[in-house]
Amino acid sequence: MDNPGYRTGSFDGLHHPSDDDDDEMVDIAGATLDFSTTDDVPPLSSGGYNEYGTSGVGGRAAGVNGNGPTKLVDPLEDPVPGVGTYEDFNTIDWVREKSKDRDRHREITSKSRQSTVALLHSVSDAFSGWLLMLLVGLMSGALAGGIDISAHWLTDMKEGVCLNGFWFNHEHCCWTSNETTFQERDRCPQWKSWAELITGATEGPFAYIVNYLMYIVWALLFSFLAVTLVRAFAPYACGSGIPEIKTILSGFIIRGYLGKWTLIIKTITLVLAVSSGLSLGKEGPLVHVACCCANILCHLFTKYRKNEAKRREVLSAAAAVGVSVAFGAPIGGVLFSLEEVSYYFPLKTLWRSFFAALVAAFTLRSINPFGNSRLVLFYVEFHAPWHLLELAPFILLGIFGGLWGALFIRANIAWCRRRKSTRLGHYPIIEVLVVAGFTALLSYPNSYTRMSGAELISELFNDCSLLDSSQLCGYQQPSNISETGVGNTLADRPAGPGLYTALWQLALALVFKMMITVVTFGMKVPSGLFIPSMAVGAIAGRLLGVGMEQLAYYNHDWIIFKGWCSPGADCITPGLYAMVGAAACLGGVTRMTVSLVVIMFELTGGLEYIVPLMAATMTSKWVADAFGREGIYEAHIRLNGYPFLEPKEEFEHNSLAVDVMRPRRADPALAVLTQEGMTVGEVESLVESTHYSGFPVVVSQESQRLVGFVLRRDLLISIDNARQRQEGVVSASQVVFTEHAPSQAPDAPPPLRLRGILDLSPFTVTDHTPMDITVDIFRKLGLRQCLVTHNGRLLGIITKKDILKHMAQIANRDPDSILFN
Repeated sequence: MDNPGYRTGSFDGLHHPSDDDDDEMVDIAGATLDFSTTDDVPPLSSGGYNEYGTSGVGGRAAGVNGNGPTKLVDPLEDPVPGVGTYEDFNTIDWVREKSKDRDRHREITSKSRQSTVALLHSVSDAFSGWLLMLLVGLMSGALAGGIDISAHWLTDMKEGVCLNGFWFNHEHCCWTSNETTFQERDRCPQWKSWAELITGATEGPFAYIVNYLMYIVWALLFSFLAVTLVRAFAPYACGSGIPEIKTILSGFIIRGYLGKWTLIIKTITLVLAVSSGLSLGKEGPLVHVACCCANILCHLFTKYRKNEAKRREVLSAAAAVGVSVAFGAPIGGVLFSLEEVSYYFPLKTLWRSFFAALVAAFTLRSINPFGNSRLVLFYVEFHAPWHLLELAPFILLGIFGGLWGALFIRANIAWCRRRKSTRLGHYPIIEVLVVAGFTALLSYPNSYTRMSGAELISELFNDCSLLDSSQLCGYQQPSNISETGVGNTLADRPAGPGLYTALWQLALALVFKMMITVVTFGMKVPSGLFIPSMAVGAIAGRLLGVGMEQLAYYNHDWIIFKGWCSPGADCITPGLYAMVGAAACLGGVTRMTVSLVVIMFELTGGLEYIVPLMAATMTSKWVADAFGREGIYEAHIRLNGYPFLEPKEEFEHNSLAVDVMRPRRADPALAVLTQEGMTVGEVESLVESTHYSGFPVVVSQESQRLVGFVLRRDLLISIDNARQRQEGVVSASQVVFTEHAPSQAPDAPPPLRLRGILDLSPFTVTDHTPMDITVDIFRKLGLRQCLVTHNGRLLGIITKKDILKHMAQIANRDPDSILFN
C-alpha cells in the first residue's frame, strides 16, 4: 500500500497519509471520502492494543530497565499486537485466515479433553455461530418491520393526516371507521387530505392544487433530509450497497462500510428516500442493513471478531437475511446469497443462512408490517390455469425484459460516469432535490406513478373480481349471470372506458418509470433497484395481458384459441402477465435466474406458475447477455474500480504468468529482503522508498532462491514493537528471518528475529503457467498475491490488481480504472 507518510521508528505513517495517497482518499460511488479514521475498527496505535496480553510500553522486556539480561523478541513465540491484521482498502489473505481458524479449532478440541471447563468452552464455541445467526435474524427482522411501517406512514403523510393520531397511516386510520363504503374503502371522516385541513374543500381545482403542492413539498423535504443525513454522518449509506457487499465478501476491506453509523443512518434515510416518492426500492439497501447488523454482532464473538474469513461467512448469511426480510422470501434469500452475492459459500454457511433467514422471516411475520397476516409482499390468487400457447407471450416478455435490462445498465452506467467526471458529482444535494422535485411534479397527476412502487406492483398483480373497484377492472359488466363464469372464476369481458383510461395512464407510467429510474439509481441516497425494475416489467406485462385478453375475447374462433378458450370462459389472466413481466425485467437488470424464480413464487404465493417464470427469466438473461454479460451490480463494481474477480467471467486470452508479472522488462529490479545480512535501517529504508504491500524474502541477492513472503504492515509493526520491547535494537541491528540467529561480533547490537511473521509457504507459479490457470487459482483460493519462479529462482510477483489491469487491457478498458490494492 502506498505510504509515503511512514516515519522511521514508528508506524504512525499508516494513519497519517499524504494528501495524494489514493488508498486513503478514495472514491466510493462517486463521492471522495477521507477514511483516515473509522468507527468500524479502532485505528492501530503503538500502545493501544491489549488483546494479545501485551501493550506497547508496559510489555517491554525486563532488560530494558536494566533489571535482567536482554531478551530477543520473536513474533513466533511472543505475538506482536497488530500483526495479522489488515489495513483499510486491502484484500485479506484467505489462506492465512482459514489456517488461523483451523489452528484455533485444533487447540480448543485438544484442550476440551483435559477439563470440564474446556469442554464447555468447546461447546459454546461450536454453538456461537448458531447464536450469532439467531441474533442477526432477530435484529434484521425487527429493523425491516420498523422500516416497512415507517415508510408506509410517511408515504401516506404526503397526501393527508389522520385526526385520531398523526402516527396512523391511511389504512390504519380507516380500519375502525364505520362510515367507509366498499366502493370508497379509503374514504373516512378520520382521514383528512391537506386541502381539507387548509381550505376545508375536498373537491375542485383549488383543492387539487393545494394537495399537489403539499405532495411536492413533502417529497422535497424527505429527500433533502435523506441526502443531508447521508452526506453529514455516513457517506457509505448511499446507494444499494450490493456491489460493495459483493466486493467485501470477496475479501476486500472497507472500514466503516458495515459500521454502526452506516447502519443507523441507512435505516433512517431509507425510510425517507422511499417515502419521498423517488423511483427506488428498499430491498437492496435491506441487504446492506442486514450485513451491518451481522458485522456489529460479530464483535460479540471472538471467533468472528478476530478472523476476517469467518466474518465473511456470517456476512454471506446476512445477505440471505436481507432478501428474506425484504420480500418475505427466506428460501429465495438463501439462493440469492449463493447465486448473486457470495464469493465463498461452504455447506455450513448454507445451513446457517437458512436458519437466519427463517428467524428473520418469523420476526417480520410477528411484527406484521403489511397488516394482512401474510409474510408475502404481493399475495396473488389466480383462478385460471395458464395454457401452453401462452408461453409465446411469456417469452416475448422475457425478450422485453432482457432488452430493457441491457439498455438500463448502459444508460445508468453512462449517467453515473458522467456524474463522476463532471461538476454534477460535486452537488449531490442539488441533484437529489432536482430529481425528487421533477419526480413528484410528474408523478402526482397519474395515479399509477403517484402510488408507491410496492402498491403499484400489488395493483398490477391483482386478478379482477366482480366487486373490484380498481380502474384496471373497468370492464363492461356481463348482461346476464351465465357470463360470469363458474365458481370463483370470472369470464373474459370487453374493456370498458375505465380500463382504456387505465391503459393510457399505465403506458405513460411505463415511459416515465423507464426514464426516471436511470437517473435515480446511484444518487447519494439509499436506493434499491428491485422494486423499480419489477414495476417496469409489471406494467409492460399487464398491458400485454389485457391486450391478449381482448384478443381472445373478440377472436375466440381463431385457431390459436380454439379448444381452450371458448366464449364465456376465463382464458387469460392479465395479473399473471404482470408477474411474469416483473420477473423478466428484474432478471434482465440483475441477471439472476434460479433465485429470482424462487423469490417470485415466494413473493406472490403463485407456486403453479413456475414454468412461465422460468421461461421468461431464462429468456431475459439470454437476451441481455447478448448485449453484455455484466449485470447492474458487476457494472457498478467495475465503474468504481473495486478489486473484484468476477467468478462468472471467462478468461479467454492465451497469455502466460511471465507476461503479467512485475517487474516488467523495463522496470527496476524486484524489491526483496534477504533472510540475513540486512540491517533494520536498510529494511526501513527499503520500506520507506517503496509502496508495496509485501516483500519476498530470498536467500541472498545473488541466488534469489525464494524463502518466503512478509507483509509490509507486519514488518513495520514488528520493528516498531521491537524498538519498544527489546533493548539495544538500533538501525545497525541485523534483521534475521532464519530459525537460528547467525554468529556475530561481541560488540554488535542484538539481532531482530522476524521468522514468526514470515509466510514460509507462499503460493508460487512458474513463469510458463497459463494465465487462465493463474486467474482460477486467484479466484478459488482468494489470493492477494502469487510469486513467479523459474527453477526455484524468484522472477517476479503477480497481485490481484495486476490481473484486473491485465483483464481490463484485454477488454480495451482503461487499466488505471482499478483504484485499489
